[in-house]
Amino acid sequence: MSTATAARRPRSDTHKWAPYAFISPFFILFTLFMLVPIGAGFYLSLTDWAGLGSPEYIGFANYTRLLQDPSYGAALVNTAIYTVFALAVVLPASLLIAQALNTRGLKLRDFFRLTYFMPVVLSPIIIALIFGLIFDGEYGLLNAVLEALFGFGGVSWLTDPFWARTVVVVLVLWRWTGYLTIFFLAGMQAVPRELHEAAEVDGAGPVRRFFSITLPQLRPVTAFIAVTMLVNTAQIFEEPFLLTQGGPGESTLSLSMFIYRAAFQRQELGYAAAAGVVMFIIVFALGRAGSSALGVGRTR
Repeated sequence: MSTATAARRPRSDTHKWAPYAFISPFFILFTLFMLVPIGAGFYLSLTDWAGLGSPEYIGFANYTRLLQDPSYGAALVNTAIYTVFALAVVLPASLLIAQALNTRGLKLRDFFRLTYFMPVVLSPIIIALIFGLIFDGEYGLLNAVLEALFGFGGVSWLTDPFWARTVVVVLVLWRWTGYLTIFFLAGMQAVPRELHEAAEVDGAGPVRRFFSITLPQLRPVTAFIAVTMLVNTAQIFEEPFLLTQGGPGESTLSLSMFIYRAAFQRQELGYAAAAGVVMFIIVFALGRAGSSALGVGRTR
């Protein structure tokens, strides 16, 4: 058989399906570990199940109960506060710190970078213990400092609803600022130095160069960080759980903690699944809205 005849022979079915065979592992894993759990969780949210026996189908009763549950409303409000704070304070703070660390000629720059990144590698349990020692109402370090400097102390940091929520917010700031700073710093170091040098020759000062060169060049990094922070903060669990257990009362209760309590403390797995489905929808919607607002994935 000649080469020309072999070239004109149509491809076999095996050759047609070969590309799909190579990409099939992703779709198989995506189906097993994403689509199937999502479908199972949605079905479970339509049932009344305590973890043993057969689930009893009750329709959308769990979702109706969520709308009438004051604990769920408190968890939703607290999570919204954490999310807004993270975007309004943590994001700008990490950007400014990254700008400071990126300054040419800064002494001990590596030490400062390590210091800001340290909270990321620490165990959440250690962080909770440290903050518990600092903000303890009777023997805490902060009250002792306030007493020594200003003559007053005894603030109930972890037992007063307002101050307990404030402490959780401070913990979020302390823990996440250094992590986001690393991303901003990496983005700043990728900005061509020639742009800053040309602007400096034209008479632009540091502030003008920051707003005219650095910020526009950091738009992709900022979009990624903002969406990531938005999604992670909407699912916050470790900080309020380890520090305040959601208290006092429900002043620091988050959506993830509400789901944990319903599932593992009250054995209401169907009700917890309904809350999880709603949280999934909220996080997905916020992520999509944030991506659209910041131009993530938008083609030029």
